[in-house]
Amino acid sequence: MTVSVIEGNRTAFYQVLLNTLLVSVMNFTVWFAITFYVYLETRSVFATGVISGIFLVMTALTGIWFGSLVDHFPKKTVLQASALISTILYAGALAVYLATPRAEFTDPASPVLWGMVVLLMLGVIASNPRAIALSTLVTVLIEPGSRDRANGLVGTASGTSILVTSVISGLLVAFGGMTWVLVLALVVLGGALLHLSFVSLPEPARDATQKRQVDLRGTIALVRSVPGLPALIVFSAFNNLLGGIFMALLDAYGLSLVSVQVWGLLWGLLSTGFILGGLMIARTGLSANPVRVLLAINLVLWAVTVLFPLRSSVVLLCAGLFVYMTLAPYAEAAEQTILQKVVPYERQGRVFGFAQSVEQAASPLTAFLISPVAQFVFIPFMTDGAGARTIGGWFGTGAERGLALVFVLTGVIGLIATTAALRSRPYRRLSTRYAEAPAPIAS
Repeated sequence: MTVSVIEGNRTAFYQVLLNTLLVSVMNFTVWFAITFYVYLETRSVFATGVISGIFLVMTALTGIWFGSLVDHFPKKTVLQASALISTILYAGALAVYLATPRAEFTDPASPVLWGMVVLLMLGVIASNPRAIALSTLVTVLIEPGSRDRANGLVGTASGTSILVTSVISGLLVAFGGMTWVLVLALVVLGGALLHLSFVSLPEPARDATQKRQVDLRGTIALVRSVPGLPALIVFSAFNNLLGGIFMALLDAYGLSLVSVQVWGLLWGLLSTGFILGGLMIARTGLSANPVRVLLAINLVLWAVTVLFPLRSSVVLLCAGLFVYMTLAPYAEAAEQTILQKVVPYERQGRVFGFAQSVEQAASPLTAFLISPVAQFVFIPFMTDGAGARTIGGWFGTGAERGLALVFVLTGVIGLIATTAALRSRPYRRLSTRYAEAPAPIAS
């Protein structure tokens, strides 16, 4: 490619990245806000776990289909349709919220409450094709030697969106319920649609004979043909199985230590770790073996998960989460960089979508199960049960200590699994394949 083409492609990438940042801010805000709102109105840990479970089930069920859409339609069309559908769903949820008496939302079994939650989560899910499209656009817009750095910028955008989200979502919920959250979402998404209409994206030539179908069998065959790639996806799925515990319980744990306003502001400060990690990748890139980086980072992340809950301390929680958020972009960028190199461009959408579906498929199980288990097993266990009597003297007692024990056990399991993966044959095979594979370039 000529210098002018490279510069034009980079400009287009930055424009899409900015647009995705705007949309991500609002989708994260809606997600955080409805979780905060439901917990504050119902005081039900089970309810917040169900919200996480709804998100994860929908993500698992739609990933392969969304990946097919990204491969079969122009990327700009996918980005625009995604934002438009989210806008429509958020408008419907706002109408439901404004038409319903506030007392209806204090009942965790309220059909109206859960109808609004489902509309909002569908709106959040409708943004998922954007993430898949952005990963494939890195391949077509960025030259091979700079893709790891571009993936770092994607991580920075994610961190920035969480920073803004965390600051505003708690405040918006505290002072206006869900009204201003949804009004702001409609305004920002409308602006994102307008901005995207002025962005020009190159579209590689497509095979006119290719049918617009999901092609699950062909995608599985492709994944299996890459040595070590199925093991990588399974490993990520197992990590997400454990990660479902975080999604279900972390907000309840944090809100047991501080107020919703403080928790939102803390998330804003902590998410600077995402920005820092992404900027570090954008500056230095990853090593020559991103497979090793992925597993090494996971070792540190699970060690942090063991350590931060050992004491009932918001300072320890924040320190652990900051380390976690700073390193998490390395794991995400490493996986994206691996797939962008070992998978042909014309099938990257489907493989990214397949990986998303498989990796998320296990999470709903933990998200749905861990909330009642925490509520009815671990919390009593550490409040006035055997746990409180045996380890309560040094670990602490009470509902919050029950949640902390869940996090510690999760981290121990994660450490064992990651150590086993580092010593495995598939790890060595995928490392070799990555080193030997030519980088795909969109035609």
